[in-house]
Amino acid sequence: MTSRDHAPHVVVIGAGLGGLAAACTLAARGNNVTVCEANEWLGGKAAEWRKDGFRFDMGPTILTVPRVLERVFSEAGVRMSDRLDLRRLDPQWRCFFEDGTQIDLCENVDIMAQRLDSLSGGDGAGYRELIAASEHLHQISERFFFWKSVGGIGDTLDLGSSFNPSTLRDVLALRMDSTLAREIRRRVKDERSAQMLDHFTQYVGSNPQQAPAVLTGIAHMQVNDGVWYPMGGTRAVPEALAKLAEELGVKFRPSTRIRHILKRNGRAAGVETVTGETIAADAVISNMDSVRTMRELVKGVDTKKFERKWGRRRPACSGVVLYLGLDRRYEHLAHHDFVFSRDPHEEFDSIYRRGVPAEDPTCYLAAPAGTDPAVAPSGGEALYVLTHVPYIRRGQNWTELFPRYRQIILDKLKNCAGMTDIESRIRVEHHLTPQDIHDRYSPLRGAIYGLASHGRLNGAFKPANRVKELDGLYLAGGASHPGAGMPMALMSGWIAADCADRDLSEAQTPQALSI
Repeated sequence: MTSRDHAPHVVVIGAGLGGLAAACTLAARGNNVTVCEANEWLGGKAAEWRKDGFRFDMGPTILTVPRVLERVFSEAGVRMSDRLDLRRLDPQWRCFFEDGTQIDLCENVDIMAQRLDSLSGGDGAGYRELIAASEHLHQISERFFFWKSVGGIGDTLDLGSSFNPSTLRDVLALRMDSTLAREIRRRVKDERSAQMLDHFTQYVGSNPQQAPAVLTGIAHMQVNDGVWYPMGGTRAVPEALAKLAEELGVKFRPSTRIRHILKRNGRAAGVETVTGETIAADAVISNMDSVRTMRELVKGVDTKKFERKWGRRRPACSGVVLYLGLDRRYEHLAHHDFVFSRDPHEEFDSIYRRGVPAEDPTCYLAAPAGTDPAVAPSGGEALYVLTHVPYIRRGQNWTELFPRYRQIILDKLKNCAGMTDIESRIRVEHHLTPQDIHDRYSPLRGAIYGLASHGRLNGAFKPANRVKELDGLYLAGGASHPGAGMPMALMSGWIAADCADRDLSEAQTPQALSI
């Protein structure tokens, strides 16, 4: 008999980054864990595509705040540096504009301020002020928002016993009357520089003109913690986590789709697969989209309050992704690049209000061959191109829309990023549309980043990790707190696991369903 024979059993639905982080954390604390993944691979969106010597990360390509990942490994007493080879990237982004301007976003605040001053006098001081405000917001997030289950401002602040002048100053610093775009433009006047800084919201797939000012804290997180590339690609992260999980005794069940979550005596008690198999558990963590979890997997539970709060929120944007295996490298590209639209207001209006693909989009590029030559044959490039588009709208057929939009993207790269011969350089090609993303990963209406972070007061919040409607059910992944992006998805898994582990420890005796 092993020490785990009588330990609680937790089922994790989905082996994305949040699910893997949850599985590792729970197993490291002595729980039995089974992970059910609908796809045949582990890692969710952090998948890869290979062909003819080219290797592409299919989903996230930017790793920030690696200390979150480090914390997950440390749960098992393992040093992250023994499992992953991370390379710090600077410049963090290279930006291309229609007028020929090129700006490198670097992590050194003084150098960055000098660059912005050269474009518009006074913007350097404004940038320093922006980063100082961002640092304060980051500190507030660390105190009140991160590393615990939060679904609204009431979960962050105890307005009774702990509310004091210091807390009041923190609340006022959140600038609940403002947006990220407004906070940037209060300090930085050059529209090109402001457009570059707007794209800190890329991690949450939202309109900076509607995103709450508190998201300005992302700027300091990136400047302070850096932008990193795991050798082998971001795919190396889920592979390292899956290996750690297996070492800790986690059981993986790929190609196992869940029909619904079982309940007994008012709490989650396991899952039923689409084949009718039941798997008993003392708790369930869903790494599936949070809204779809509550709508499709939870039966016989009153979810009206959840629907009122979250079901009415619009999804974040989706994307069109091109994976282009090129027979040459473009030496003027950095590892990460943005090729910006002429008019961000028109672009965001198309995506977020009108619900149509922008005619002049911003394109994000990852050109990793300079950092990791193994991604392509000698002299080549595995170019990743992402353009944000609306979540799936009624009547949109991406099989019909894609060919024209592919050409719009390629023309943008030719005309604005100096890649004039790109079409003749393509040797292998693959793509994902919003419909493909919806079919592969089961997000809400093809949205890459969960719910949109729109609204000055509540826009920063996502569904809490501990589900109030059903004891023993927890949410993880980019569609739950604290939100999208690699570090936040990983943190969500840790929070969900920590909540489940604490709740199970308090319950003392496992109550798993006997089937």
